[in-house]
Amino acid sequence: MNTFTNMALLEKLAMIKLRFDDVAQQIIEPEVIADMKRYVKLNKEYKDLIPIVDAYKAYKTVCDNIDESNEILESEDDPEMKEMARMELDEAVPRKAEMEECIKVLLIPKDPEDSKNAVVEIRAGAGGDEASIFAGDLYRMYTRYCE
Repeated sequence: MNTFTNMALLEKLAMIKLRFDDVAQQIIEPEVIADMKRYVKLNKEYKDLIPIVDAYKAYKTVCDNIDESNEILESEDDPEMKEMARMELDEAVPRKAEMEECIKVLLIPKDPEDSKNAVVEIRAGAGGDEASIFAGDLYRMYTRYCE
């Protein structure tokens, strides 16, 4: 990932972290707790932001580790320290790429329809036993798909 995209990602994550902190502060205010509708809305938002903020914290840690390792490689004279820094870089760089992909997936906006329920009714029509068997097969197919 290039530096520009990386910086844009970090800025977006920092804004989300600020919103998370703001929501966390609002949830504990007595006025919000008294307004149950607002409290439930903020609580849901808080719950939705937790995985993103956790991934952001882990991502920042990995980025900091990479920066420290690069700094050690540039400034250290001790070959053992350089080797340890190289080993850490070899582990951290692929992990950083994985985390970037994970964060991108977490940042995809949720569809408002996802939180709604659906009712599916399957009936056997005209056709007797064959229609009943087919309706049963359809029911099993849809229930397995939903699992």
